[in-house]
Amino acid sequence: MKLVVCVVHNRDRNRISDELVKAGFKFTVIGSTGGFLREGNSTLLVGVQDAELPALKELVEANCCAREQVVNMAPFEGAPATGFLPSPVKVPVGGAVMFVLGVDEFARF
Repeated sequence: MKLVVCVVHNRDRNRISDELVKAGFKFTVIGSTGGFLREGNSTLLVGVQDAELPALKELVEANCCAREQVVNMAPFEGAPATGFLPSPVKVPVGGAVMFVLGVDEFARF
């Protein structure tokens, strides 16, 4: 058995949740925040049998898309701000990050 920890962008949360339910996966959603842009994410905890893992990976890949977002980069703290005009920078956001962990024991009470 595996525990899959999957971090998805909030824009993809409803779509991936709906598809997981349709496919019969049981999961828990935890709200989280990204470190770089400090935007909302959702962390999904999904318990799966080893044989179900490829189907879960395919489902997540099909429903969590990466996209570009334009952000204004502020100067680092401590840097002189005189004459600094932030220029927009495109950064990739979204998609999914998936961690697969082995589970030694599972119990439901």
